[in-house]
Amino acid sequence: MHALFEEAGKFMAGRILSEAGGSAHVELDSGKRVKVKAASILLQFEQPAPAELLAQARAVAESIELDLAWEFAPDDEFGFADLARDYFSAKATLAQQAGALLCLYDAPHYFRRAGKGRFRKATADILRQALAAIEKKKAVQQQIGDWAAALGRAECPPEIREQLYKILFKPDKNAPEYKAVVQASCATHRAPLDLLQKAGAIDSAYQFHYKRFLFEHFPKGTGFAAVPAMAAMTDALPLSSAQAYSIDDSQTTEIDDALSLQGLGTGSVVLGIHIAAPGLAIAPGSAIDQIGRARLSTVYMPGHKITMLPDEVVQACTLDAGRASPAVSLYIGIDEATLEFKDSETRLDRVHIAANLRHDQLDTVVTEAWLTDPGFQHPQTPQCVSGLRAELSFLYRLAKHMKARRELVRGKPENFNRPDYLFRLLGKRGAEPGGNEQVQISVRQRAAPLDLIVAEAMIVANSSWGRWMAELGVPGIYRSQASMAPGVKVRMGTKALPHAGIGVAAYSWATSPLRRYTDLVNQWQIIACARNGKMAALAAPFKPRDVELLSIITRFDAAYSAYNGHQASMERFWTLKYLAQNGIAEINATVIKEGQGGSPLVRADELPLVFPVLGAQQLPRGARLKVRLGAIDEITLDLHGTVLERLDDPAQRSDDGPLAEAEDAQDETPVAGPIAIAVQVDEPDIDPGPDPGPSASGREDR
Repeated sequence: MHALFEEAGKFMAGRILSEAGGSAHVELDSGKRVKVKAASILLQFEQPAPAELLAQARAVAESIELDLAWEFAPDDEFGFADLARDYFSAKATLAQQAGALLCLYDAPHYFRRAGKGRFRKATADILRQALAAIEKKKAVQQQIGDWAAALGRAECPPEIREQLYKILFKPDKNAPEYKAVVQASCATHRAPLDLLQKAGAIDSAYQFHYKRFLFEHFPKGTGFAAVPAMAAMTDALPLSSAQAYSIDDSQTTEIDDALSLQGLGTGSVVLGIHIAAPGLAIAPGSAIDQIGRARLSTVYMPGHKITMLPDEVVQACTLDAGRASPAVSLYIGIDEATLEFKDSETRLDRVHIAANLRHDQLDTVVTEAWLTDPGFQHPQTPQCVSGLRAELSFLYRLAKHMKARRELVRGKPENFNRPDYLFRLLGKRGAEPGGNEQVQISVRQRAAPLDLIVAEAMIVANSSWGRWMAELGVPGIYRSQASMAPGVKVRMGTKALPHAGIGVAAYSWATSPLRRYTDLVNQWQIIACARNGKMAALAAPFKPRDVELLSIITRFDAAYSAYNGHQASMERFWTLKYLAQNGIAEINATVIKEGQGGSPLVRADELPLVFPVLGAQQLPRGARLKVRLGAIDEITLDLHGTVLERLDDPAQRSDDGPLAEAEDAQDETPVAGPIAIAVQVDEPDIDPGPDPGPSASGREDR
């Protein structure tokens, strides 16, 4: 005797060896013996053989017309043999009964299971919906196949192009566009990014990087909704007697700091550090505050920026020349001879901005020789600084003095021996670059006199206000570094802790409230201190242990890191463009450390570029090389080089030791590797690679 039975959703047949206790032992054709409950046995038969019956049943099942079977089926619950008799004849054969069983089981949209071998037909409405869904699924599968075939032919369907960034970086793995890319990637044995690039999905390398950033961080676009009216800029603020001037680059529109000096030549001078005061016009929790809190920082990139605050807010608060602008001002009394600080005071006032000085126009004029030698004359001294020579000379002397004092605390001199690189795009039309502009890369040395003057003044303001808030019990947002030991990073928190890297007892970020949300938050706290003195802790918007303050820190840290990473990527893009536009095939570079995959990393001597090279595996850090550049990939931002020759003396030790390397590594621009994409396929040879690291842009003192 043989039996047809159901086991774990499958139908099997075999020879019954024995029956007892409501179950049977059945031997399958493979020789395997299984124990089957009696309720699972659906048919018992002598002939034909089990395998032959199953083959006949499958053939019968394929011949059954489901629509006709559904019409024949009774409305009440029925068994498979009942349907076989209604569909075929009252004397339905064993094969026809088994075929009906298989057909019913494989058509859940027509018949739902009601038990072992028992079924109930679906209602007409449910069947209609199920069939429509099946047809839709078939159409989607056909569409996926068509899209995949088009990609394989190096053609990009419009639907794939529209979903490009979602497919690559944040995919819905059930979406047909994603499945088409995976299918085509497997079929062509190409990485998804390479596949889409070959198919023409990426029109512009620049737009690819920029739109990827917008997709991840500005999915609703970079525009601002209608900006509500701000609070009055408090014309009742007292007008300061100071005449202030800002020092920035020409591209700077968010001018949020300026300096003044009064009493020069009297033996006692007053240094004024004036910070734009959006905190006086923007109320915490207001609609404009919510805009700033959503963005958290201005995003910078060559030729373009995405501001934290709407333009009308920036224009109302920026320290433009010729205006008496509201400011949060720190006035420090200084002994003119010894340069020692005597007292300090924070005021909310209006400050007349006499001039907006620009680094790129003045750094070649306002040199150390011009500032320290009264007899030195520069042939092209602009009028804007000719009358400020005495003040700038004193501020430069003061800045060097303050820097030396910080270095005593640090325990070692600051070593800013690498320049800041400035990017200028020629022929740019409109607000955003197109990606094919001619790029110019120029250099501004970090220790230039004007840069040092501003940097030291901002350090004084940030550290002074940080200590003041702590003394009054007002929480703020601080940056701290426990020590300068290798691996000890700068942290953000609400406690006034030392910053070893700068050499100060406390360091808040409060001097850029137009472009960093942390600085705006701190400005609200400082305004409360200026207005309320010892009672400031009760009046400040953020109280000690405020979870909202901790949330702002966490979100800002993540956003600031992402924005810096995008800036680094775009600077690398334009640097690679510069190489291509100028036909540069060889450059001089310096080994900085061992790279990934055994290829050391080198830094170009005259460009902001770090990349791996072959042929330098045994060379020490600091070795200077001439390197031949390989192919440039503007999509992955990938570049490799090969050593041509060593330029320095191999016998001379060129590295600075592990401590110097660790300190230096905190401020170096990392190499950007192939971009990370989210499309995953089963082929082992398709590897999108690691994500490029963030750029080390900006300084703690600004």
